[in-house]
Amino acid sequence: MSTRAEFPPQCLLLLIGNSEAKEVTKKSKKPKLSVPQINCDVKAGKIINPEFIAKCPAGCQDPKYHVYGTDIYASYSSVCGAAVHSGVVDNSGGKILVRKVAGQSGYKGSYSNGIRSLSLPRWRESFIISEGKQKRGMTYPSTLEYSSPKSSTAKADETTKSYQKSTILLSTTPQPTTTTRRPATTPAEPLSTTPRLWTSLDTTTASTTTITAKLQPAGHRVRDTGFRSTAAYAGNHSITQTHTAGETGSWKPGLALLDAGSRPNEELKTRSLEPASKGDPNCKVDLSFLIDGSWSIGKRRFRIQKQFLKDISQALDIGPAGPLLGIVQFGDDPSMEFNLKTHANSRDLKAAIEKIPQKGGLSNVGRALSFVTKNFFSNANGNRGGAPNVAIVMVDGWPTDKVEEASRLARESGINIFFITIEGAVENEKQNVIEPNFVDKAVCRRNGFYSLNVLSWFSLHKIVQPLVKRVCDTNRLACSKTCLNSADIGFVIDGSSSVGTGNFRTLLQFVANLSKEFEISDTDTRIGAVQYTYEQRLEFGFDKYSTKQDILNAIKRVNYWSGGTSTGAAINYALEHLFKKSKPNKRKLMILITDGRSYDDVRIPAMAAHQNGVITYSIGIAWAAQDELEVIATHPTKDHSFFVDEFDDLYKSVPKIIQNICTEFNSQPRN
Repeated sequence: MSTRAEFPPQCLLLLIGNSEAKEVTKKSKKPKLSVPQINCDVKAGKIINPEFIAKCPAGCQDPKYHVYGTDIYASYSSVCGAAVHSGVVDNSGGKILVRKVAGQSGYKGSYSNGIRSLSLPRWRESFIISEGKQKRGMTYPSTLEYSSPKSSTAKADETTKSYQKSTILLSTTPQPTTTTRRPATTPAEPLSTTPRLWTSLDTTTASTTTITAKLQPAGHRVRDTGFRSTAAYAGNHSITQTHTAGETGSWKPGLALLDAGSRPNEELKTRSLEPASKGDPNCKVDLSFLIDGSWSIGKRRFRIQKQFLKDISQALDIGPAGPLLGIVQFGDDPSMEFNLKTHANSRDLKAAIEKIPQKGGLSNVGRALSFVTKNFFSNANGNRGGAPNVAIVMVDGWPTDKVEEASRLARESGINIFFITIEGAVENEKQNVIEPNFVDKAVCRRNGFYSLNVLSWFSLHKIVQPLVKRVCDTNRLACSKTCLNSADIGFVIDGSSSVGTGNFRTLLQFVANLSKEFEISDTDTRIGAVQYTYEQRLEFGFDKYSTKQDILNAIKRVNYWSGGTSTGAAINYALEHLFKKSKPNKRKLMILITDGRSYDDVRIPAMAAHQNGVITYSIGIAWAAQDELEVIATHPTKDHSFFVDEFDDLYKSVPKIIQNICTEFNSQPRN
């Protein structure tokens, strides 16, 4: 008699199944993980698997692989591009873990790790990137499942179920080793052994700190730098840029038609999401960086300075329709590294900055400013005329020459000077500063807008965004040449007997009303005045008063003279005593006001004024001779000659005169 227990058929099947399962488990214990490789252009939305490990190749930092978002990326992004942007891998590639998450209501673009990601209003699906390590208890596919081009994206639930089903099969079936072997060219370790050009800036290891510290040469100053290296700048810079990049990668309204669940035409979508290749039109400035190449800065800080310039170049979005940037390096003497038209995009500019060698020498900033004023902002060097001219001076500590006079000439030429001082003079060093308060003497305005003081070179990255914001705020670039701040204006006032005391006061009020419209200072518009009868008298010259209130008070103090009318002699007198002392970079405007015909000839003096570059406006009242007014006025006479019947009507012509002055200014090349 058999003692074996009897089991129902279904129990026998279960036992057999369990036995087979155990056998399978023994055979498939700790299967070797096979990691599928993907190309740089593969988008997360094309991969059905909700979570997977993949291997990225080298070279995915290229801007043609579009990335949308920061930290959480839209599934329309390049997987490997996002991995580089997030910092999980670098441009040499490596293993990554990708996990799909829900779509977001918005994705902010940013610049990080050499990639500028773009913004997106919303998208149906997202993903996050982490280090490519297998999680305990998780099994990842050795082959990725891609969606068909014709498949609908609305089938997310089916996709998930399909993947779950394949996961069950994978967990109970041994992995075939013959079909999942890595290519021979794939390195066993995820980290590339190929050296990177920017290794010294992307690592914070103690060994790198030691190496870069040895590169610091003895300079003019002794600094306590602690244990921080150039790496500290790069690391902090990455964090800062990621934090503030929403400003520079803001979403454009024209793309707001996308919504969750929609699937755009890929070619059209790619084109519409491309960053502007012509530069940022909201920041159209011509920019010169004057960088410190002196020995006092040292090699390490010079590299930090170059990294800062590259960050600025990236943040500005360089292009012909936006900002253009050139660089002048100063030491004993200045030299132009490249001008405004050498590089037309941020990528080329950054590559050129990386190749700049250090000059050495002293920190002769004044000499560099003179060089920029005379040479840099010219048509030959790419100056566009209509764009504000901006010069940003970076100096380690303090200049070794004087800057006041050179800066004044630069401001008078319409250049907006910014100063960045790094590690300025401490108390026991101030005795070595050649020109005290050199920043206030140099900048465009002393209101704090044009100066930035950085306590340490390793904090330089913190001013990238503030500086870009200021430079691009063209409405506040007060030293840019305009029709209202770039002229020497000489009033030639008829004080003859026919005018009379009451009308003379009205005439002076007209002169004051015109003067009020201009920006008056020693570097902006300057005002002078001559009164004439048979004789001439200089009431005040261009260099007498430098504020608007002083000018208005001086006009009020002009006393009525009375006498004959020698207009021709008055023009000659104004040329000799007013405009001969005009500055060469100022537009010379003569505004002559008379109420009658001249006793002398006006043709030769008027011609002399025109030949000397004096733009002449003639204002006639009552009995003034129209033919003389037209001879005196600059061509075309209809824009430069005015007539009113009564002195009380003079005020009506003020807006038209100002309009014509500005129209003429804006039609001419300048700077």
